[in-house]
Amino acid sequence: MALNEQIRQMAMRLKGLREDIDMSIGELADKCGITTSELERYESGESDIPMNFVCNAATVMGVEPLELFAGDTPTMNNYWLVRKGKGPVIERQKAYKYQALAMGFKHAKASPFIVSVDPKDDEHLHLNTHDDQEFNLVLKGSIMISISGKEIVLNEGDSIYFDARQPHAVKALNGEPARFFAIII
Repeated sequence: MALNEQIRQMAMRLKGLREDIDMSIGELADKCGITTSELERYESGESDIPMNFVCNAATVMGVEPLELFAGDTPTMNNYWLVRKGKGPVIERQKAYKYQALAMGFKHAKASPFIVSVDPKDDEHLHLNTHDDQEFNLVLKGSIMISISGKEIVLNEGDSIYFDARQPHAVKALNGEPARFFAIII
Protein backbone atom coordinates (compact mmCIF):
# COMPACT_ATOMS: atom_id res chain seq x y z
CA MET A 1 0.00 0.00 0.00
CA ALA A 2 1.37 3.43 -0.93
CA LEU A 3 2.43 5.80 1.85
CA ASN A 4 -0.35 8.31 1.20
CA GLU A 5 -2.94 5.53 1.18
CA GLN A 6 -1.64 4.20 4.52
CA ILE A 7 -1.95 7.67 6.02
CA ARG A 8 -5.48 8.11 4.62
CA GLN A 9 -6.55 4.72 6.01
CA MET A 10 -5.10 5.54 9.43
CA ALA A 11 -6.78 8.98 9.35
CA MET A 12 -10.16 7.36 8.61
CA ARG A 13 -9.76 4.92 11.51
CA LEU A 14 -8.68 7.74 13.84
CA LYS A 15 -11.65 9.95 13.00
CA GLY A 16 -14.09 7.04 12.94
CA LEU A 17 -13.03 5.77 16.36
CA ARG A 18 -13.12 9.26 17.86
CA GLU A 19 -16.65 9.74 16.54
CA ASP A 20 -17.73 6.24 17.65
CA ILE A 21 -16.80 7.00 21.26
CA ASP A 22 -18.48 10.42 21.06
CA MET A 23 -15.29 12.37 21.74
CA SER A 24 -15.01 15.85 20.26
CA ILE A 25 -12.00 16.79 18.19
CA GLY A 26 -11.10 19.40 20.82
CA GLU A 27 -11.32 16.88 23.65
CA LEU A 28 -9.05 14.34 21.94
CA ALA A 29 -6.57 17.04 20.92
CA ASP A 30 -6.46 18.34 24.50
CA LYS A 31 -5.97 14.88 26.01
CA CYS A 32 -3.19 14.14 23.50
CA GLY A 33 -1.45 17.47 24.10
CA ILE A 34 -1.80 18.81 20.56
CA THR A 35 -3.81 21.60 18.98
CA THR A 36 -7.20 21.08 17.39
CA SER A 37 -5.78 22.20 14.04
CA GLU A 38 -3.05 19.53 14.27
CA LEU A 39 -5.66 16.84 14.92
CA GLU A 40 -7.80 18.14 12.06
CA ARG A 41 -4.77 17.77 9.73
CA TYR A 42 -4.19 14.21 10.96
CA GLU A 43 -7.84 13.26 10.50
CA SER A 44 -7.91 14.76 6.99
CA GLY A 45 -5.39 12.19 5.74
CA GLU A 46 -3.37 14.93 4.05
CA SER A 47 -0.74 15.19 6.80
CA ASP A 48 1.66 12.62 8.23
CA ILE A 49 0.48 11.20 11.55
CA PRO A 50 3.39 10.85 14.00
CA MET A 51 3.88 7.40 15.50
CA ASN A 52 3.95 8.77 19.02
CA PHE A 53 0.61 10.51 18.48
CA VAL A 54 -1.01 7.28 17.25
CA CYS A 55 0.18 5.41 20.35
CA ASN A 56 -0.98 8.24 22.62
CA ALA A 57 -4.37 8.62 20.89
CA ALA A 58 -4.97 4.86 21.09
CA THR A 59 -4.35 4.95 24.84
CA VAL A 60 -6.65 7.95 25.30
CA MET A 61 -9.42 6.26 23.28
CA GLY A 62 -9.00 2.92 25.06
CA VAL A 63 -7.80 0.81 22.12
CA GLU A 64 -4.57 -0.83 21.08
CA PRO A 65 -2.34 1.10 18.62
CA LEU A 66 -2.74 -1.75 16.09
CA GLU A 67 -6.39 -0.79 15.73
CA LEU A 68 -5.39 2.65 14.45
CA PHE A 69 -2.37 1.47 12.45
CA ALA A 70 -3.94 -1.45 10.64
CA GLY A 71 -7.58 -1.77 11.68
CA ASP A 72 -6.84 -5.03 13.50
CA THR A 73 -7.31 -5.95 17.14
CA PRO A 74 -4.48 -7.65 19.04
CA THR A 75 -5.44 -11.16 20.11
CA MET A 76 -2.42 -12.70 21.82
CA ASN A 77 -2.18 -12.94 25.62
CA ASN A 78 0.79 -15.24 26.26
CA TYR A 79 3.28 -14.21 23.58
CA TRP A 80 3.59 -12.55 20.20
CA LEU A 81 6.23 -13.97 17.87
CA VAL A 82 7.73 -11.94 15.03
CA ARG A 83 10.12 -13.73 12.70
CA LYS A 84 13.04 -11.83 11.18
CA GLY A 85 11.72 -9.24 8.72
CA LYS A 86 8.09 -10.32 9.15
CA GLY A 87 6.52 -7.82 11.57
CA PRO A 88 3.92 -5.42 10.19
CA VAL A 89 5.60 -2.41 8.56
CA ILE A 90 4.18 1.04 9.08
CA GLU A 91 5.44 3.82 6.83
CA ARG A 92 4.60 7.13 8.43
CA GLN A 93 6.95 9.20 6.30
CA LYS A 94 8.92 8.45 3.17
CA ALA A 95 12.14 8.48 5.19
CA TYR A 96 10.88 6.30 8.08
CA LYS A 97 9.60 2.72 8.21
CA TYR A 98 8.55 1.13 11.49
CA GLN A 99 8.44 -2.65 11.82
CA ALA A 100 6.10 -3.29 14.74
CA LEU A 101 7.30 -6.03 17.08
CA ALA A 102 4.48 -6.24 19.66
CA MET A 103 1.35 -5.10 17.81
CA GLY A 104 -0.45 -8.42 18.17
CA PHE A 105 -0.01 -8.64 21.95
CA LYS A 106 -2.97 -7.44 24.02
CA HIS A 107 -2.22 -4.62 26.47
CA ALA A 108 1.52 -4.43 25.72
CA LYS A 109 3.30 -2.23 28.27
CA ALA A 110 5.83 -0.98 25.69
CA SER A 111 5.93 -0.46 21.93
CA PRO A 112 9.09 -1.96 20.39
CA PHE A 113 9.95 -1.24 16.75
CA ILE A 114 12.75 -1.71 14.25
CA VAL A 115 12.99 1.72 12.63
CA SER A 116 14.58 2.16 9.20
CA VAL A 117 15.64 5.69 8.34
CA ASP A 118 16.63 6.75 4.84
CA PRO A 119 18.99 9.68 4.43
CA LYS A 120 17.27 12.97 3.64
CA ASP A 121 18.58 15.72 1.42
CA ASP A 122 17.02 18.48 3.50
CA GLU A 123 18.28 19.46 6.91
CA HIS A 124 14.82 20.04 8.45
CA LEU A 125 14.15 17.76 11.41
CA HIS A 126 10.56 16.90 12.34
CA LEU A 127 10.58 17.09 16.14
CA ASN A 128 8.39 14.73 18.16
CA THR A 129 7.39 14.59 21.79
CA HIS A 130 5.38 11.99 23.67
CA ASP A 131 4.79 10.94 27.24
CA ASP A 132 7.16 8.70 29.09
CA GLN A 133 10.52 7.45 27.85
CA GLU A 134 12.25 5.98 24.82
CA PHE A 135 15.20 3.68 24.21
CA ASN A 136 17.09 3.46 20.89
CA LEU A 137 19.86 1.01 19.92
CA VAL A 138 21.56 1.47 16.53
CA LEU A 139 21.65 -1.79 14.58
CA LYS A 140 23.08 -0.52 11.28
CA GLY A 141 24.67 2.72 10.12
CA SER A 142 24.87 5.98 12.03
CA ILE A 143 22.18 8.37 13.21
CA MET A 144 22.08 11.80 14.69
CA ILE A 145 19.45 12.20 17.38
CA SER A 146 18.48 15.68 18.47
CA ILE A 147 17.08 15.89 22.00
CA SER A 148 16.09 19.37 23.21
CA GLY A 149 18.45 20.90 20.66
CA LYS A 150 21.47 18.78 21.65
CA GLU A 151 22.71 16.71 18.70
CA ILE A 152 24.15 13.31 19.57
CA VAL A 153 25.74 10.96 17.03
CA LEU A 154 25.13 7.25 17.54
CA ASN A 155 26.94 4.53 15.61
CA GLU A 156 26.22 0.84 15.28
CA GLY A 157 25.98 -0.69 18.76
CA ASP A 158 25.43 2.65 20.53
CA SER A 159 22.24 3.21 22.51
CA ILE A 160 20.42 6.05 24.22
CA TYR A 161 17.61 6.20 26.78
CA PHE A 162 15.82 9.52 27.15
CA ASP A 163 12.85 11.48 28.40
CA ALA A 164 10.56 11.44 25.35
CA ARG A 165 8.70 14.54 26.54
CA GLN A 166 11.73 16.46 25.27
CA PRO A 167 11.53 17.46 21.58
CA HIS A 168 13.49 14.87 19.63
CA ALA A 169 14.20 13.78 16.06
CA VAL A 170 16.44 11.33 14.22
CA LYS A 171 18.21 11.44 10.90
CA ALA A 172 20.49 9.01 9.08
CA LEU A 173 24.07 10.14 8.56
CA ASN A 174 26.75 9.72 5.89
CA GLY A 175 24.19 9.46 3.07
CA GLU A 176 23.46 5.87 4.12
CA PRO A 177 20.27 4.26 5.45
CA ALA A 178 20.29 3.42 9.15
CA ARG A 179 18.30 1.00 11.27
CA PHE A 180 17.69 1.10 15.00
CA PHE A 181 15.70 -0.73 17.64
CA ALA A 182 13.32 1.59 19.49
CA ILE A 183 11.21 0.95 22.54
CA ILE A 184 8.58 3.54 23.41
CA ILE A 185 7.64 3.07 27.05
